[in-house]
Amino acid sequence: MIRDIKVFAGRSNPDAAARLAKELGIELGKVSIAEFSNGEIYVSYEETVRDADVFVFQTMCQPINTNFVELCIMIDALKRASAGRINVIMPYYGYSRQEKKHAPREPISARMVADILQTVGADRVISFDLHSPAIQGFFSIVLDHLTAYPLLRDYLRAECIEEGVIIAADAGGVKRAERMAMDLRLPLGVQYKRRPGHNETEPSTFTGDVAGKTPIIIEDMIDTGKSLLTAVETLVSLGARPDIRVLATHALFSGDALQRLQHVAVREIIVTDTLPLPPHRRLPTMHVLSVAPMLAAIVRNIHQGESISQVMAHPKPDFIVETT
Repeated sequence: MIRDIKVFAGRSNPDAAARLAKELGIELGKVSIAEFSNGEIYVSYEETVRDADVFVFQTMCQPINTNFVELCIMIDALKRASAGRINVIMPYYGYSRQEKKHAPREPISARMVADILQTVGADRVISFDLHSPAIQGFFSIVLDHLTAYPLLRDYLRAECIEEGVIIAADAGGVKRAERMAMDLRLPLGVQYKRRPGHNETEPSTFTGDVAGKTPIIIEDMIDTGKSLLTAVETLVSLGARPDIRVLATHALFSGDALQRLQHVAVREIIVTDTLPLPPHRRLPTMHVLSVAPMLAAIVRNIHQGESISQVMAHPKPDFIVETT
């Protein structure tokens, strides 16, 4: 029998986990995580988890490999402590861009992550805005694929941007951008590009009319910012207003991403807290929306055996919560 609900946090994003626990009206569970002198990770739960409905919060930020191994050890410890159900909250799913082979002798690392999580004992995985929805098919357990789309959409609605045009930064983001354009009743533009190598992009063609309009670029993630910078420069060259908004769920901000995002034509950057963003990694133009209220409602429904689609279909206004 599943009894109490408990939330434990790994070391990847403790602030976001604390916001989730606060929304649920509970304290974070007590767990000790340390490293031996040779770098091996040690985990010990300091309270009983027997028959409990346990939610483990661990996002895949840098150092991603260490955080993933830590998560696996936390799951293994829970399994051996007779937890009733082990739910993994992984707001950003690591290795999600390696969901298929592009060339011979390459791995499908997103599938490998799924296999490992299931093998070590996860009963359920909860994640936001997978880079490829096909990753859901890698799991034989439940994968709840959530989206921060309602937060981003409602934020834009409140902004009341004049002469806006929704922009898909690449072909892979067209469906996401089309949905936003339909919901906000705005025109759509698409930037097509080529990828000669990892983290390398070259502009190809652009479709749509942006002259004299305010572009709103929709992305699932911002990594190095190179693709985004390419899109921004293309839009400006086509006569768009130098008043560009950028929206994305996952703020990876690798390498020189923050420098690229300081482009003079970028007025506002809106992201969520699926990945940690300490003050030194933020810009004055940046707003961070918390997924905690939405996630808390979903966790409650999972625990109580109720529908989570209703939460996603009818988000509440207080889902828009800017972190401090």
